[in-house]
Amino acid sequence: MRRSEFWKQRLIGFLFPPESDNWLALLRFGLGLQVVLYCLSIRKDWTYLLAGNGGLISRNLSERIFALESPLIPRLGWIVTLGGHFGLSEESILSIVWYCLVTAGCFLFLGLFSRAAAIATWFLHLAVLKSADLLSYGMDNLTTIGLFYLMLSPLPDRCSLDWQWRKSRPKHRDLLGFWRRVLQTQMCLIYFFGGLAKCLGPGWWNGINLWRALTRPPFDLISADILVRFKHFLPITGVAVWLLEIGYPFLIWHPRLRRPWLIAILLMHAGVGIAMGMYLFASVMIVLNLAAFGPGILWHRTQAPDDGSSFSGSMVPSPKN
Repeated sequence: MRRSEFWKQRLIGFLFPPESDNWLALLRFGLGLQVVLYCLSIRKDWTYLLAGNGGLISRNLSERIFALESPLIPRLGWIVTLGGHFGLSEESILSIVWYCLVTAGCFLFLGLFSRAAAIATWFLHLAVLKSADLLSYGMDNLTTIGLFYLMLSPLPDRCSLDWQWRKSRPKHRDLLGFWRRVLQTQMCLIYFFGGLAKCLGPGWWNGINLWRALTRPPFDLISADILVRFKHFLPITGVAVWLLEIGYPFLIWHPRLRRPWLIAILLMHAGVGIAMGMYLFASVMIVLNLAAFGPGILWHRTQAPDDGSSFSGSMVPSPKN
């Protein structure tokens, strides 16, 4: 019984560590900005990409394919159908959705009506993502994942306008550590299986996958002549990428290696953003990494505040981060 009780307390201490809301403020701030920049980046093509018919890829086609797998996932077709009952055209409804998503992102960025803003941003972003599922990629899915965890976390944080102006306080601050731990676990799984998939094929060992990625429009920002000159570095870089990813869930917890490993991951994503023009993908990965592991590794983590909503006394100390 003593051994089982010991491991039970260790598990509780790992899953529910005392935690400040620094990581949550960073996640809210970063994802709010991410959503606003995402909307601004595709404003001119918004209707063209999301039109039911006549667009790049019919939204109706994407939604029908996706409905076969997940009929309950939100999509723009629901909003378009609802707006049609009020005599609104599809183009008008899509414009309204764009303004609502930008507004929700701004409220999230400022921390004003944080909970409602997080739910609205998650719902609208998910609806847009699934309605354009054939055009989406990793950045969209990762943004939705981050918004989902943000929506469920104890909002508002101390840096938000809700806390400063509206004097609003979260009800369950004892779950701050739990939701950060869930985000950390999610990041570890993403990197591990991403690195595993890369190392199983020859393309990342011989540099072919990097060559294809860097020479494929519209990601070919670096001249092919330059890539040819440094072709011998492509296999080295490819192996380094999957080593960083597959080692992430193990070494990000190591007391001495976690700082250089996290910095290397951040530099890798910054390099992807600069070399391939995938700025939004780089930014969301940097935000998620900083929120998950930044406090306590890259800068000093403040102690969990005791402001009347202290943490449960049954929790035991856990490893840092």
